[in-house]
Amino acid sequence: MGKKFALNIFYNLAIILSVCGIVWCYNNSKYLPAGFLVGTAACLFYFKYQLTKDIRKSFKEKDPK
Repeated sequence: MGKKFALNIFYNLAIILSVCGIVWCYNNSKYLPAGFLVGTAACLFYFKYQLTKDIRKSFKEKDPK
């Protein structure tokens, strides 16, 4: 479970850096790297969503209700 939380933290930091990079690229009129960062951020959001679903599922399996 600790690996999943560490991976979640990594995804959060990577998404934040991607968004900062997108803003920087847009302000400096560098649209090609901004497009790459948009794709990267979208991919990270997807992986984070899948990880969140997996974590929730594992918590529900542990909870004997």
